[in-house]
Amino acid sequence: MTWIVQNLWLIPALPLLAAGISALLKRPNRTVAAGLAIGSMGVSFLLSLAAFGQTLGKHGAGAHQVFNFDWFALGETTLRLGWVLDPLTAAMVVMITFVGSLIFIFSVGYMSHDENFTRFFCFLSLFAAAMLGLIIANNLLLLFMCWELVGLASYLLIGFWFHKPSAAAAAKKAFITTRIGDVFFFLGIVWLYSETGTLLFYDGGHGCLEQDALAKLVTHATIGGLAASSAIGLLLFCGAIGKSGQLPLHVWLPDAMEGPTPVSALIHAATMVAAGVFLVARVYPLMELHQAGVSEPIPLTAVTWIGALTAVFAALVAVSQTDIKRILAYSTVSQLGYMFMGLGIGGVGVGMFHLLTHAFFKALLFLGSGSIIHGCHEEQDIRHMGGIKKYMPVTFATYAIGMMALSGVPLVFCGFWSKDEILHSAWHYGPSKIPFFLGLGGAFLTAFYMTRQMCFVFGGKYRGGHEHAEKGSVAAMESGGAGHDHHHSAAPSHHHSAHSADPHESPAVMTLPLQILAACTVLLTLVSTPLWPWLPEYLVNEVAHFDAHHLFNAGTLTLIVVSAVVVAGGIGLGWWFYGLLPAEKPDEVDPLEQQFPEQFGWSRGKFFVDELYAATFVKWNAQLGRACNDLDRQVLDLLVSVVGWVTTGFAHVAKLFDEFVVNKLFDAGCGEVRRGSEVASELQSGQIHQYLRSIGVALILFVFILAVGCNK
Repeated sequence: MTWIVQNLWLIPALPLLAAGISALLKRPNRTVAAGLAIGSMGVSFLLSLAAFGQTLGKHGAGAHQVFNFDWFALGETTLRLGWVLDPLTAAMVVMITFVGSLIFIFSVGYMSHDENFTRFFCFLSLFAAAMLGLIIANNLLLLFMCWELVGLASYLLIGFWFHKPSAAAAAKKAFITTRIGDVFFFLGIVWLYSETGTLLFYDGGHGCLEQDALAKLVTHATIGGLAASSAIGLLLFCGAIGKSGQLPLHVWLPDAMEGPTPVSALIHAATMVAAGVFLVARVYPLMELHQAGVSEPIPLTAVTWIGALTAVFAALVAVSQTDIKRILAYSTVSQLGYMFMGLGIGGVGVGMFHLLTHAFFKALLFLGSGSIIHGCHEEQDIRHMGGIKKYMPVTFATYAIGMMALSGVPLVFCGFWSKDEILHSAWHYGPSKIPFFLGLGGAFLTAFYMTRQMCFVFGGKYRGGHEHAEKGSVAAMESGGAGHDHHHSAAPSHHHSAHSADPHESPAVMTLPLQILAACTVLLTLVSTPLWPWLPEYLVNEVAHFDAHHLFNAGTLTLIVVSAVVVAGGIGLGWWFYGLLPAEKPDEVDPLEQQFPEQFGWSRGKFFVDELYAATFVKWNAQLGRACNDLDRQVLDLLVSVVGWVTTGFAHVAKLFDEFVVNKLFDAGCGEVRRGSEVASELQSGQIHQYLRSIGVALILFVFILAVGCNK
């Protein structure tokens, strides 16, 4: 066993140590906090590269290198933890530490005016450490512990500007919604342990993802003939649904935009939402088990359809949103749906391939949106932007690369190849072609709403202006900045004065990460094409070969053409609606709304899922709470009072019985005893002559009795 395998724990431990030290720092120690966070992530990145190198050339049984140890013993039971190094782990830790480091660097510029700068980097480090611990875990319980730490860190970061009611509400919403999925996740963990007796993934043939345990799980039938493997797989997937914002637990993810933009980038690109996809990939040997009498694995069927429906649903919502970050948030929900669909129909290589490419261009887009918000003086509404490409050329160029990668523009951008791989797998999906057409529809909508965003933000003329800025500044100061990304909230005077100026390019500390991510978005194409599919093949422990046949065969070329036509159609339609006649004023009616007002209203209202939940589950929960309160106050309190009255009554009766019965009898008995004692005490006076007199009297009586007896 190599040094890096034994010490893989250092990768999450370094950011965790940085978070611990930063928690003890005072506010003015901004440079130390940022240096600790960025430095720890940088060293973790170097260790991740060493771990990545250790996985190269490892295939078959040697693909999973584990280090397990005893955590604690309870009687005869020993609970063991450990970590695993395989291509899935290596690729994820490299991506998280690299993208996370760039986000940390970007945050130095973005949060420079925030008074809680030190605390922010403490939370960022904790978030990164929790996600890295989740990735390396070789034990489902350890993974779950880190999973919950990710939830805690997301709560702290989404609600970082806690003085804003909207941010506090969004943090609570994210925490509670994801807990719903986590309850089922935990039930799956308990069930798996009860069936296999271990939660170690790999343990020399005795792990819960190894052959012996899997054979037992698939043959053990439960309710309705469902195999234990299928039931446990569905419970674990529920946890993934909550964490990765899939239907119907997607409602928290768009609201997470209330946190600072670097938080959005970290959550939506490299960490939290990727955890659900990673979980399904990690337990894939369990998810893909075929139970008797079923043609397709039941958990993977659920993964496929939930993912496909989410991909289209979120894209439909994104076409009408006006907040630049909210558009990207719904885009993330949609792309996560693609990842789950890829896992369900194509396997680990297909789904995780899109996760890794998406991490780069979605981090680019979120950081780009942060640069735009910074340059437009905290404005997030795309209707109040426009024409800023001449003010922010670097941001525009890098954002355009991210937009084209997300939209799936052919050949040059990695997003096209990873999404195309999912569509290719969907086309060959045996049970149904519907996921394929849902995927195409999602691709079309993605190209459309991203083109719409580009036209609003960068096309036409700048619609912000001095008058609007002053109104926005006054409103922001009156509302405490609710609904806006106020990283300058600690300096309102600076904020107000800055509004009177035109947009401006962000400093180098913010634009350099954008350029690096844009370069990676293009360069990843080199290892992503069918010509040399190194990355997807690496993820499944296969060796990739150069083969022109895979790229130029009829099936692949046909799908490339179809994808290109769909993307071109989405971009073209978006340009036709929004690019030919750019908006002149912020309050103009959306062209799509003019054509389809009813459908646009449903989309803008997010199909009223939040309202549905508010009218059902939230209302029912409130009614249940009120019923419990009424039960407590009107029934239970009355019962408690009645019991108290009855008890008090019994106490009074007992008192009377004690005083007038027990005490009287006892006192009378005591008096008789006392009087008897007094009489007896007179016989014990100590006077000898009295004793002799008594003896004499007794003798006389005795003689008299004997005499009488003898005469008879």
